[in-house]
Parts: sequence; structure tokens; C-alpha cells
Amino acid sequence: MNELINRQGVETLAGILAEAAPGSDWPHVAAAAAHLDELSLRGRTDAVSKALLADVRQLPDPGYPTAARIFRSALSGAGFTGWVLWPVSETAVTLALESGTAPDFDDCLALLAELTPRLTGEFAIRRLLAADLERSLKIIQGWTAHPDEHVRRLASEGTRAYLPWAVRVPAVVLHPEASLPILDALYRDASEYVRRSVANHLNDLARHAPEIVVATAAGWLAAPDANTAWVVRHGLRTLIKKAHPGALALQGFAPASVAVTGPTLDRNSVAIPGELAFDFAIANTGNYDAKLAVDYVVHYVKANGTQSAKVFKIAALTLAAGETRTLSKRHAFRQMTTRVHHAGVHALELQINGIRHGHTEFELHV
Repeated sequence: MNELINRQGVETLAGILAEAAPGSDWPHVAAAAAHLDELSLRGRTDAVSKALLADVRQLPDPGYPTAARIFRSALSGAGFTGWVLWPVSETAVTLALESGTAPDFDDCLALLAELTPRLTGEFAIRRLLAADLERSLKIIQGWTAHPDEHVRRLASEGTRAYLPWAVRVPAVVLHPEASLPILDALYRDASEYVRRSVANHLNDLARHAPEIVVATAAGWLAAPDANTAWVVRHGLRTLIKKAHPGALALQGFAPASVAVTGPTLDRNSVAIPGELAFDFAIANTGNYDAKLAVDYVVHYVKANGTQSAKVFKIAALTLAAGETRTLSKRHAFRQMTTRVHHAGVHALELQINGIRHGHTEFELHV
């Protein structure tokens, strides 16, 4: 991932900017290209942005308007694209915030919309949201009708509460209702790229505003198109795993009469890297068809010896009255940057429409 911003790309960027502003030199950018090897992707972004700022400040008329004019001129060429635009967008935001004027703030948002088809502006926009959420959202709302799907997606993706890789915007978390007009305008968007962002945005809100999420999803289902069911299902995925009653009911997972046998594990201990296979049976003991959200829960041992549960999806299925279904699954254990495994007694159980069944223990060896 670090190589997404590399020496060749940064050197090319310096050349493109020199062509966009004849007579200008970008020595700090050119020098930064030679000192990227030990840096992470975020570190490379910051280093190149710092170099861009240094070079802009040496121009005859330094400041945001000059930088914006040069960046827009560079957009006339196809080569001004890719991950090197992340530091470009961060530089534009830094200069606009330093300016402190409303025209520069508004123009910077417009510039990010122009840049985002070449590389998403979802990371740089976060500092503008943090500086003035209300002003930003008034402009961003207008992007929901933009002809370019990348700009429409930026409206949703850039305002997510927990956008991966991005800085947190406290005001977005504190005011979960603020971005709802954007989502309402986009949940039936023609582009799957945009709709997926809307679903992920809704799922983000579920972490701290579940009732708002359920109410919003219910409103969408009352005015759906052919893709709304998927958007809602994807947007409610975390609440379904958390067995939120409102989310379960909205997806038709009502309390059901079921008998669960298992899970039966294929082994009592697992060594990393390895897999644990298990199977189980579900019988509908009721008198009506039962729509079921079938998940499983792994209780991982933490560093302090306690356990932490994580829910994984298996299937959504419907059982006729009296029907029994046997299912199987394999779960992989391997060390990852996002999950460090610890040795000890773990457990696995099933979750059917939010109800836990069949707590079974096994040993994990690291």
C-alpha cells in the first residue's frame, strides 16, 4: 500500500505542476520524492503535502487561490491522477483553512469535487467538515445531484462517521442526523458505487445511533426501488449481528420456534494458522414458515485473558414448518494486523434471529 505514492509518481507530479504554472519551480516536491522509502502511505502523503506547501509559499503570489489555479490547470492533463493527488487535496485544504475566508473555504470544497474523479477527496474533506460542518454540508448536499458518480459518492463517503484511514470528525458523530439528507437523496442512486457508500455510511451510524438508522431504513423501504432492499440489508448488517430488535423486525426476522442441534466441531484444538470446521442443524418447530438470520459467534481470548465476541454471517434462509436444515462452516485462524490471536480456551456458538445457541469451547494454540 505504501508504494501507491512512490518516487516516480512524486517526480511526475513535480513536472506536471511546473507545466501547469510556467516559470514555477517545485524543488521541495522533487526532493521529497527521494525520501519516501521508510514512510507509510499516510507518512508519504504528509511529506509530499509539506513539500507542496513549501513550494507554493515560494511562488510570487502564495496562498490558496494560486495553488487552486495551478491544480485546476493541471487537471487539463490526463497525467494528473492517482494517489499523488491525496497530498494535493490535503495541501489545498491546509491553504484554504489558513486563508480563513469563506470564498476560499467554499472554493476548496468545489476543488475537491473536481479532483475526486481522479482520486477520491474523501480523506482531505474531513478537515473542512471539522472546521465548519454546517457550511460544508450545505455545499455537499448539492453534490447529490451531480452528473458524476464520483462526486455523488464523495457526498456520502466523505461524511461517514468512521471512514477507514480518515481522521475522525467529532461533530459528525455527535450529530448523526446531519448527513441524513445526503443519504436520503442517494439511496436510490443509479450507481452501485454510490449506493454501496450509502449503505456503508448507514452502517457506520449504527455504531452510535441505532434508532436513527432503523427509522431511516424503514423510511427507505416505504419508498423503494429495485435496489433498496440490498442497500438496507447492507446498511443494517451490524445491527443484525448485534441482534437489534428493530433491525431484525425490519428485515423480517421475527422470533421463531426453532430447535438447534450443535454446533459440532471437527476438533477440540486448533493451531495457528489453521481452520475449525463445524456443522449444525436447525429445525423449524413452529406452524409457519420461519425466516432466519443464521450467524455464528467466536469468543476470542484477549491479551488479559478475558473473552471478546465477534459475530460472523452464515446465511439468511427460510424454513418451512417442520423443515430441518443442516449447515456447515469453516472458520480460519491466522494472525492479522487487525486481529492478534492469543492462546487459550475460545468458544463458538450459533446465533439465530439474535438468539444464541450451543456454546461450545475449543483450545487455540498460538
